[in-house]
This record gives sequence, C-alpha cells and structure tokens, in this order.
Amino acid sequence: MFIVDNYPLAVLFCFVTMLAWGSWGNTQKMASKSWRYELYYWDYVIGMVLFSLLSGFTLGSFGSEGRSFLPDLMQADSQNLLSVVIGGVVFNASNILLSASVSLAGLAVAFPLGVGLALVLGVIINYIGAPKGDPVILFIGVALIVLAIILNGVASAKQSQGERKSSRKGIILAALAGIIMAFFYRFVAAAMDLNNFADPTPGMLTPYSALFVFSIGVLLSNFIFNTWVMRHPFEGEPVSYKAYFKGSLSTHMVGVLGGAIWALGTAFSYIAAGKAGAAISYALGQGAPMIAAIWGVFIWREFKGAKGSTMGLLAAMFCLFIAGLALIILSGAN
Repeated sequence: MFIVDNYPLAVLFCFVTMLAWGSWGNTQKMASKSWRYELYYWDYVIGMVLFSLLSGFTLGSFGSEGRSFLPDLMQADSQNLLSVVIGGVVFNASNILLSASVSLAGLAVAFPLGVGLALVLGVIINYIGAPKGDPVILFIGVALIVLAIILNGVASAKQSQGERKSSRKGIILAALAGIIMAFFYRFVAAAMDLNNFADPTPGMLTPYSALFVFSIGVLLSNFIFNTWVMRHPFEGEPVSYKAYFKGSLSTHMVGVLGGAIWALGTAFSYIAAGKAGAAISYALGQGAPMIAAIWGVFIWREFKGAKGSTMGLLAAMFCLFIAGLALIILSGAN
C-alpha cells in the first residue's frame, strides 16, 4: 500500500484534507437549489462508501510495504473494527447537524463555528490519546483558532440581526455538531498502528481499510439518523424516500461527488497521521473552516451587504486561522 514516509509530504496531504473537508459543502449548496439537504445527504454517504472502495483497491493495494486492502480487512480484530464503526456513527451524527446548519445559516457560519469547535476539542482529545509534536506551540496555535471562531461568531451575529430564526437555529446546530465531531477521529486513530504503517501490528487497521469500515459505520447509522431527520426536519415539511427516487441523475451525482471529496480528504488525513501524528493531522485537516468561509464569503456571497465592521471581523478571523495553522505545522516539526 502507499505510505507517506516524511513529515513535509504528510503536511502536504493534510493540506489536501483541509481543502477537501472545506470544499465538499459547495456540492450541498449546489444541490440545495432543487434538493432538500436530507435527500442530498444520502448521495453524500454513498459517495463516501464508493470512494473508500476505490482508494482501497488502488493506493491501498499497490506497493510492497504494509498490508494490502483486502488482507488487512480480513485480519482485523473485532475490537478495532468496532472502534472504527463507532467513529463513523459519531461522525455521522455530527455531520448531519452540520449539513442542517449549512442549509440554515450558510457555509461561512456553519463551518468556522462547527468544525472550528471540533478542531479545538479534537486536538486535545487526539493529543491525549497519541501525543506527538511540541504541545506548547500546538496549543498556542489552537488558541489562535479559538479566537478566530469567536470573531466569526460575532460577525455572524451582526449579520443575522433581524434575520429569520433559522439563522440562529443554524448557529446552535453548528455548535452541537462541533462538540460531537471532536470525538470521532480518536475512535479511528485508536484502531490504527500510527507508529508503523509499513509493518502494522496484527489485528490493527491500515488507513485504507479504516476508511472503508468507517464509511460503513456512517452508512448503517444513516438509516437511523437521516430517516429521523427526514421525518422530523429542523425546518420545513417532512420528506419521504419516494422524493429521493424522483431526483435526476445529475442531482444525485452532485451529492455523490460531495461524499467522494470528503472521503478523499479523510483518506489523506489517515495516511498522513503515521508521520504527523493524529493530533496534528486532525488539526490541519480541520483548518477546513477557513476554506469553507472563503467559499461562503467570496463565492456564495453569504455576507453580501455586510457593514465594514463585520468584514473587518472576517478579515481578522482569516488571519488568526492562518497563524494558528502555521503554529500547528511548526509544532510537528520540532
């Protein structure tokens, strides 16, 4: 299987993760013109599963190091498989809330608040589970990102004054999503031998098999979580499975693309974790809010007509996010 064998390449992979995790929401915005996000989300999950198989049978099966995709799945013990499935269930619970927040409040609000909060809590959880990198520099970087989240919250509050209640509901959902999302990565990392992908411990998983099992956990839990949301939506009327099958092929493919983009980022994050460590790999990938905010502010124009003070807060947010990410990278090089 393909293995990252140096820290600079691991950082590059983490940046791909950040771009992918921060960009998949664009597909939801595209589909929302004619498609409820609850229906979009089924295609998103299908895209995750399909990409996990593609990566497993390509990068996960080539090369002489490590275990190939299928043999790795066959030898994994039940405890590690269960841990990764739980990670998928936890992620899915949080991501459905995040998707609802994007639908209600927009990319520029949902991602910086929800994913930013997940970054802060997740770095702490993952560092405790697998310490790697200079903790002082790492957590100073995290502190800067906390400030960026606060500024985004202030900016979104200014923008939503006098707007509909759904914007405020979206902010609440983003915060809940962030708290839950902070825990999923540790369940997955605990099932992988992060210290030796080339000769992993028997019974543990490689990044490629972990991604597949994780996506299966997401898919299975979706029958519970998304079915409930379809019947009890956060906004609007209930939606049925019949409506899903009425969607056009192009509409379905937008959702599949969104799931594949997210899975690409996740695959690269798991692959990079061997050299960068779980905390740093997770933290850099969760720089996604900055990418999503750029999309939301400059492409989707979600802050169109905002006052100068609000745009100033957003500019400060971007600066703090960049500075925080720089320190997180530096912490892993020490």
